[in-house]
Amino acid sequence: MSETEVVSQPELDVRAIPPVERHARIFGIAQALAGGQSFIIVNDHDPRPLRYQMETRYPGLFDWEYLQQGPDIWRVEIKRLQSSGCDCCCGG
Repeated sequence: MSETEVVSQPELDVRAIPPVERHARIFGIAQALAGGQSFIIVNDHDPRPLRYQMETRYPGLFDWEYLQQGPDIWRVEIKRLQSSGCDCCCGG
């Protein structure tokens, strides 16, 4: 890949998704990621509760980085960490 090529990450704008469906949709995308892959969520508020839920369900499996923190838009990169070799329900 040359220095001028830009690799875009998948972006999910959850503002267009009904609130009751948001977390399930995000978890589905996150679980489908291979180690090292990531995607970005866009929201109209800080998705901190989602982060706590992910850390509880999938401890140590995902990294979370704020790319933009309000006041109107929050953008967060969620990255699946490299596989730990675990064969349990988390798929790690």
